[in-house]
Amino acid sequence: RAGSLSAPLRDRFGVLSRLEYYNERQLTDIIVRTAELLETEIDWLSAQELARRSRGTPRIANRLLKRVRDFAQVRGNGAIQDTLAEEALELMQVDRLGLDHIDHKLLKGIIEKYRGGPVGLETIAATIGEESQTIEDVYEPYLLQIG
Repeated sequence: RAGSLSAPLRDRFGVLSRLEYYNERQLTDIIVRTAELLETEIDWLSAQELARRSRGTPRIANRLLKRVRDFAQVRGNGAIQDTLAEEALELMQVDRLGLDHIDHKLLKGIIEKYRGGPVGLETIAATIGEESQTIEDVYEPYLLQIG
């Protein structure tokens, strides 16, 4: 959050970089590699499904993979294939856009209580019972990215 630094301090760094989100193919490759490290069998379509719902972030992709692996070990033979990944993700309430139940709660709050906005950060945070800093740092960037 470069905006949190004063301009003189920011200027001393010389190079300011902005991290970009990973694309679906890159995330799929990461998921396949992590599955190999975890000694978990995963088919390509399941890896793609996980990548699609990972919000462009490898850390989230790996977290979802581990939870889906757990689901596969309990529900099946430990392999992640066919519709198992989709079933596990739906159980975890992660939709096809990567939105989870808090994202949906946030959007519903804006739409239903405030008729689509405008609404302030503190107000929506109080409405849904979430910290404003969490909304600003965790949920808002991805929602803005996907439009």
